[in-house]
Amino acid sequence: MSLKDKVAIVTGAASGIGKEIARQFLAEGAKVAIADINITAAQAVAAEFDATGATTFGVAMDVTDEAQVDAGVDAVVAHFGGVDVLVSNAGVQIVAPMEEFKFSDWKKMLAIHLDGGFLTTRACLRHMYAQGRGGSIIYMGSVHSKEASMLKAPYVTAKHGLIGLAKVVAKEGAAHGVRSNVICPGFVRTPLVEKQIPEQAKELGISEADVVKKVMLKETVDGEFTTVDDVARTAVFLAGFPTNALTGQSIVVSHGWFMQ
Repeated sequence: MSLKDKVAIVTGAASGIGKEIARQFLAEGAKVAIADINITAAQAVAAEFDATGATTFGVAMDVTDEAQVDAGVDAVVAHFGGVDVLVSNAGVQIVAPMEEFKFSDWKKMLAIHLDGGFLTTRACLRHMYAQGRGGSIIYMGSVHSKEASMLKAPYVTAKHGLIGLAKVVAKEGAAHGVRSNVICPGFVRTPLVEKQIPEQAKELGISEADVVKKVMLKETVDGEFTTVDDVARTAVFLAGFPTNALTGQSIVVSHGWFMQ
């Protein structure tokens, strides 16, 4: 159990990738805070995984709200006695051509992905440094941290930005034993991606089947979606890695969609 007795906070953990990461962290012996903007959903998932509450804790966390992030992390630390791992996973997607993109949607996207990454990191680092036992910060990037796609200007911008943030955290955190890395998944068939399929079909004037085959999976080596299991296994590996040998890195998990 590579994460035995470690305390992890996973944002956006009430569904999709975040939920699977929480599940696998628990299987590896961690105690996990299910952080989500929807507190009812967070508490339901926490109860689903552990009805006793001994290893799970549902916490409300709008990652764009400074006060709520700080209070949420403090609550987790008070409940479990510290924090060792942060998975900054919360995210949304809005697609539109650049010339039609609403500025309000641009700001919303950057706030959730970048401001959220910053605020949760800062709150956790304060505790990690004080604890003196190191830690691991994991950001949920994307193949779009490395490459661009049409209709996704703020998403691509934000995901590129997370790599820069992770590198700074890796430099600053090293003296405290805190590592920082980015997971860059390909297309994972979560509700977020399911929503994109008809949206992109409409914008591109093609069928939904062609969006999947000719846009989302065209560059993969096997025509397969990345799975939540693929991503969660990578998160477990990064969270449990024992030294600073692996820090400041971005790991692409995409069935060959992007190759470094």
